[in-house]
Amino acid sequence: MRIFVAGGAGYIGSVTTKLLLEENYEVFVYDNLVKGHKKAIPKGAVFIKGDLLDQEKLNKVFKKYRFSVVFHFASFIENELSFKRPHQFLKNNTEPIFNLLNVMLANRCEKIVISSSAAVYGLPEKIPLTEDCPLKPNSPYGESKKLLEEIIAGYARWCGIRYASLRYFNAGGAYKDLGEDHRPETHLIPLILKTALGQKKRFKIFGADYETRDGTCIRDYIHVYDLAKAHILAMKALEEGNKIYNLGSGKGFTVKEVLEKCQEVTGRKIPYEITGRRIGDIPVLIASAEKIKEELGWKTEMSDLETIIKTAWDWLREHPKGYGD
Repeated sequence: MRIFVAGGAGYIGSVTTKLLLEENYEVFVYDNLVKGHKKAIPKGAVFIKGDLLDQEKLNKVFKKYRFSVVFHFASFIENELSFKRPHQFLKNNTEPIFNLLNVMLANRCEKIVISSSAAVYGLPEKIPLTEDCPLKPNSPYGESKKLLEEIIAGYARWCGIRYASLRYFNAGGAYKDLGEDHRPETHLIPLILKTALGQKKRFKIFGADYETRDGTCIRDYIHVYDLAKAHILAMKALEEGNKIYNLGSGKGFTVKEVLEKCQEVTGRKIPYEITGRRIGDIPVLIASAEKIKEELGWKTEMSDLETIIKTAWDWLREHPKGYGD
């Protein structure tokens, strides 16, 4: 089976590509390398440099290789930055999907797995969040992911596309030779670990006056390996119908608790400072992933906080400059 992975040179896309290859699928990575890294593309995957906005090239690739399934990871992900550039996020995270879906239909490829986000929920009405909670995004990034889901649902309803939408909570960790190298880096764990490595003077905690057990925000962390495994399970289940799933561990940790665990894993004192709240931050986000567990038999294998941090730390020490490109 030939699989098309848009954004396969990125963090989650590269790990999913690696696991697909380990299951002996024929994988083609399509990436413009604006955010991704060529060195992150696993050996064995066919790499095609291209942009999803280039419909002519996209169509030629689909005509030549006749893909069975598409994975769509390509997007901008920086929540805070989306407030400064809302038009850019809304455009970039939605416009390419029209090209991709139309090319899929023209070439009789009807299955797609997309990366969505917990940001579609906005301020939760209950914790843990279930898939039937209202979608009320409180950021342009979250809005762009909600629009992405709506566009694909429309194509499913009227054009026969079959899809799975996976709503990530906080991805972390590393798998084998693949790790997290965002530029700029905005994710909590790598920012703390970069401070431990001496690449940053101190780690910033944005707000310590939330109504949580220690005043800092609570998040649900999931290992990138477990995320990638969920994508493959969702792909295999598309014959049963369209799917929407949360992906999280079901456990919440405060920023200070994550910092303490990072100090424990690294054996280093990590300097930090408390600053004001950050726009768009929500006090508590914890997933209920019971639906995917019950329907697909998914389970987390590496998503305890210590394993997430240890694998991320090991990778960062081996790759202090990321992929170096």
